[in-house]
Amino acid sequence: GGGRGGGELCSYYEALEAQGSDAALPAAVYTLEELKELGRGKGWCPYFLARHVISFANVVVYNYQYLLDPKISALVSRSMQRECVVVFDEAHNIDNICIEVMSINFRMPTLEAASANLSRVQREISSLKESDAARLNDEYQRLVHGLANSGALNASDELAANPLLPQDILLQAVPGNLRRADSFVLFLKRLVAHLKKRLQTEEVVQETPLAFLSQLLHEEDIEPKPLKFVAERLRSLLRTLQVTDVSDFNPLLLVGDFATLLATYRQGFCIIIEPYDERSPALPDPLFQFCCNDASIAMKPVFERFQSVVITSGTLSPIDMYPKILGFEPRAVHSFAMSFSRDIILPLVVTRGADQAPLSSKFDLRSEPTTVRNYGKLLLDIAATVPDGVVAFFTSYSYMQQVVREWHALGILKRVLEHKLVFIETTDVLETTMALENFKRACDCGRGAVFLSIARGKVAEGVDFDRHYGRAVLLLGVPFQYTLGRVLRARLEFLRDTCAIDEADFLTFDAIRQAAQCAGRVIRGKTDYGIVVFADKRYNRADKRDKLPGWIRQFITDGSLNLSSDLAMHRARQFLRKMAQPATTAETVSLDFEQLRRSNAYVASAATATAAITSHPLQATGQQLPDQPADQPERFAVEMDEAEAMEIAV
Repeated sequence: GGGRGGGELCSYYEALEAQGSDAALPAAVYTLEELKELGRGKGWCPYFLARHVISFANVVVYNYQYLLDPKISALVSRSMQRECVVVFDEAHNIDNICIEVMSINFRMPTLEAASANLSRVQREISSLKESDAARLNDEYQRLVHGLANSGALNASDELAANPLLPQDILLQAVPGNLRRADSFVLFLKRLVAHLKKRLQTEEVVQETPLAFLSQLLHEEDIEPKPLKFVAERLRSLLRTLQVTDVSDFNPLLLVGDFATLLATYRQGFCIIIEPYDERSPALPDPLFQFCCNDASIAMKPVFERFQSVVITSGTLSPIDMYPKILGFEPRAVHSFAMSFSRDIILPLVVTRGADQAPLSSKFDLRSEPTTVRNYGKLLLDIAATVPDGVVAFFTSYSYMQQVVREWHALGILKRVLEHKLVFIETTDVLETTMALENFKRACDCGRGAVFLSIARGKVAEGVDFDRHYGRAVLLLGVPFQYTLGRVLRARLEFLRDTCAIDEADFLTFDAIRQAAQCAGRVIRGKTDYGIVVFADKRYNRADKRDKLPGWIRQFITDGSLNLSSDLAMHRARQFLRKMAQPATTAETVSLDFEQLRRSNAYVASAATATAAITSHPLQATGQQLPDQPADQPERFAVEMDEAEAMEIAV
């Protein structure tokens, strides 16, 4: 990219720029791969082509961050009109996304890289003073009149991003101590040095943005107001220096974004500095966290900008929690029942093993030898009973490692391997992808397989185990977050004080929505079927169970609750025998004919079909229709009715 600084030009970008507004696409649905192929054929950059045609598209499908993250939405989504209908699909975790896009974390290596960036910027400024001092002076004059006029921003300019929400961007003139490039670099050096000093702590620090700003003013004489301009002033400077390798300056840009967010937002944020990871306290690894606790901050501009916003998901339960944590008053709230032709889900709440010892992932029970052994015996029974693919979800990586290690020592894994192959999700994306591919190959060839996964991992959110790839899901415990984590504690305090949400209610809500996501991995269509085993005695409690989505609750009966592992396997065998029988015609439609005959749509379609028969040219002359017996026209019409009625029902 770029060539204004004398660098090499990108032919794909230049070719697209040459087309200008004429770079239109034929009407069609384009995936990312198809855009890449089109770009390769026409010699256009597919990334900037996609950004260009967003203005003309009828439907745009993209990641949440493109609309919620102010740094990205300012570039990609600014052409969206107020009349656009925004649909957040799979929005059960939307509050976590909102918090993620407004939070900033960094460690000491990031600050060291930011210092190196500043040294390079200083050298670039010195070089520019000798070769083109007028350019620096022009920038200075623009800054006197405000950042909004600090240079025309090209649509392709990567430095146009701003970490602030649109209504919070400052348009006034930059403070005098930031206008001169040299002064601004010295200002940033003092800020980075202060952050390094704050990271060199031996105790955990948790404080408000106001307290941090007060200490910054006291120790470095840096006032809050100039900090608000740092992010945009830094981008203006890098534009003036005509930097092309912007990604090299990401550490410094991150510090600039932090400074601007810190000085702009006082409510809904906190600062947590941890000198080490709690899992390895002997190893110093300081982490600076600027945590957003208020999900409504990122959602508010979306609600204000667009007149229609729809939040939907199959696991949006309980639905009344979302308006509270996202800070809005819904105009309409609907929860739609899911219709199935037969009972295709068998939820089983297993509270104890065959030896009647309780099953639970509670901290005081999870490591008990009887709990580990009974969980292993349950997995073994499921592997022996259920054909094809089985997916088991643990509450955390550390717990999975501990349990699998003990299963191996007890010989349980060896016995599971007699029935199915075993694959494990790891923190390495490549390893997990290969494990998934081999898992599906084992299911395809009839060997069957068990996939051991994490309830909050990538597999639980984004991988479908449809058809024979997932005939059973085993939830080994309730996937609560680590409740002693300081970031979570800060958020829980905010929700309690600001949204009147009890800590226990939010933790349960969060755990059950994750459990529902895991359960939904195996049911990917009306003809699919599967067993969902909730292996923890806490699922037997109404306050946990009632937070499950309706499409799971509708199949929970008294016979599904408080089961021992051997009784659960008896129920599973009965269910699998039933599912193995071919479905009757009556079971393949959602409504019976009595219900259909009371439907206005059905009556109208029946009348239309009958009219089509009677108006046939041969019918008018009393002759037989081709290949149609004389006594069949009414039956023909009824058969047409059934087909159309099935379509209406679907």
